[in-house]
Amino acid sequence: MTAGVARRRGTPFSTRPGFLSYGLLAAFFVAGAYPLWWSFVVGSSDTTALTSTWPPLLPGGRFWINVGEVLNTVPFWLALGNSVIVSTVITASVVIFSTLAGYAFAKLRFRGREGLLVFVVATLAVPTQLGIIPMFILMKQFGWTGTLGAVIVPTLVTAFGVFFMRQYLVDVIPDELVEAARVDGATMIGTFWHVAVPAARPAMAILGLFTFMTAWTDYLWPLLVVPQNPTLQVALSQLQSARYVDYTIVLAGAVLATIPLLVLFVAAGKQLITGIMQGAVKG
Repeated sequence: MTAGVARRRGTPFSTRPGFLSYGLLAAFFVAGAYPLWWSFVVGSSDTTALTSTWPPLLPGGRFWINVGEVLNTVPFWLALGNSVIVSTVITASVVIFSTLAGYAFAKLRFRGREGLLVFVVATLAVPTQLGIIPMFILMKQFGWTGTLGAVIVPTLVTAFGVFFMRQYLVDVIPDELVEAARVDGATMIGTFWHVAVPAARPAMAILGLFTFMTAWTDYLWPLLVVPQNPTLQVALSQLQSARYVDYTIVLAGAVLATIPLLVLFVAAGKQLITGIMQGAVKG
């Protein structure tokens, strides 16, 4: 209707993106996808691909040979299983606890709410590296070093997740809807489950995606606490421990480690787009 009114009044109006929009999207896509493609090209070639004057653009025929070298050099399947367990548990915990805390900060009234929220947000300003030494000492006192629990427990909930869910839920759920659920006899947990969770699903999907990606690519902390029971990133770093580094093998391993993230992005793409669109409409 708006476009029809604009045309009748002689005002040029179109909701379709123009050539500039498509050009910028194509440029961003190429800039983002080229490093992964180049890693696959080199990971499927021999060492001559790195010494050639012009970098190759087409993959070679040695990808599976290089993958075999990765599997023979590092405990890939053990590390893959550890990364799946760590990333899945951390993601589920962060999403659940962040949604609970975000709902409490957004819709519940209790003494000290604002001050506690400021404290949670203020922890984001503390560099993670400052807590590594005391956290390592604490894990050692608990006897958890060398176990996956030392990687999982410190990140069961994050300040960013709490703040993110609070900011989303504070506007997407009307106070009248919460009060109506209370009047109908719903308990606090029932109101959260039947009112907050359905409304928060797009944000939960986005938070889960980013949390899984962060846990999957984490390197420093797992390197310190589980060097003998490694996650995938720690295991792949062993490909560079020798005096001579074959980067075709290293990049083949990097491509293998990226495949689960690509699958996750494809699977969660619908929820990701839904969350972005809802945020745009709300804004």
